[in-house]
Parts: sequence; structure tokens; C-alpha cells
Amino acid sequence: MAHPAPGPGRALLGVLHGVLTAAAAGDALSLYAGFRAHSAVEGDGEFAYISEERWQAVDTLFVRVDQLQMMTLLACAAVFITWFHRVRQRAGALAPTAFRRGPGWAIGGWFVPVACFWLPYRIASEAWTVGLRGAKGPFWPLNLWWASFAGSLLLGRYASVRYRRAEDIGPFLDAVTLGMVADALSIVAAGAAVFFAARLTRMLDAERDPAV
Repeated sequence: MAHPAPGPGRALLGVLHGVLTAAAAGDALSLYAGFRAHSAVEGDGEFAYISEERWQAVDTLFVRVDQLQMMTLLACAAVFITWFHRVRQRAGALAPTAFRRGPGWAIGGWFVPVACFWLPYRIASEAWTVGLRGAKGPFWPLNLWWASFAGSLLLGRYASVRYRRAEDIGPFLDAVTLGMVADALSIVAAGAAVFFAARLTRMLDAERDPAV
């Protein structure tokens, strides 16, 4: 008798929660850097300026925060995609016809330009449907995670472009503000991902013994 593929496991889920928490902490530090940048500006309107000393301090802080965020992002990506692939395998073993694409897309879908903004969501939605076992259930944990994640990613990239092109105080502060909004969305995304991952893992694990 064939047995369903094993679920992602509690240990992997715990590691995922850990790296997501670390990522949220990095985003909170980036928010702090944004507040520091705004507070470093002296004057108002057309007379606003940043002293050379304060500018160097703010720039150094941003560089260090960016390095920290990059490390936590890479860690999150590695752990989350591993978890995501195992969830796809587990759900696919339970309901092979529920997915339009093979389990490899649970990894490759993240690296396809443009399509990466909807392929993983589609796979997650199909896995969530399998976890619901035909019952009507809420999709808001999935939708909240994906909306906040995609929004923070797009807005963060746009803010980075604006930051690099800023030549005056006004555009610089606008870019910083956009980055702060992206950081706030990223914190929401991390919290939503923790809940979404725990909920989906629990739903798929329940399939092992329907009597549970």
C-alpha cells in the first residue's frame, strides 16, 4: 500500500518561523534607520539640509541594515522554498489531480521573471484547497501573506531605485518613506507567513489520519 509523502515536519516549520522572525527584526531595524534619516534632516521645505556628519552616519546605517536584510532574505528564501516544496509534495500525494503543474514548480516558479508574482500563489492556493478537504474555509491567511509579500517586494524595489537616483533632500526623503512602507509591509508579510505556514502544515498533517 502506497503511503502519502511525508509532510514538511515540525522541525522545518520551527526553523521557518525562526528565519521569518529574524527577517521581521531586520525590517524593524530598517524602519529605525528610516526614522533616523528623517530626524537627521534640519530645517524645513526648501531650506532643509543634512550635515555631512549626519549624512555619513545615516548612510553607514543604511548600508549595514541592507547587508543584514540581504542575509535574512537569503535564509528565508532557502528555508521557505524548501518548506513550500515539501508542502507541494505532500498535498500532491493526497490529491494528485488538484495541481496544474508538477512539484518542481514549487521551486522553479519563484525564479521565473514576472510569473514569480503569481505562480507560487497559484500553487499555494491549490495546496490550501487540498488542505480544506472540500470544505468551505477562509482563504484570508493565504491572501494576506501573498498581498503583503508581493506589495513589499515591489515597493521595496521601487524605493531602492528612487533612493539611488535621489540628488536632493526631497526625493531622498520620499525614497526613504517608500522604503519604510515596504518594511512595514514586509513585517506584516512575515507574520502572515508564520500563520499561513503553520495553518497549512496542520491541515495537511490532519490528512494522515482523517479521524484526528
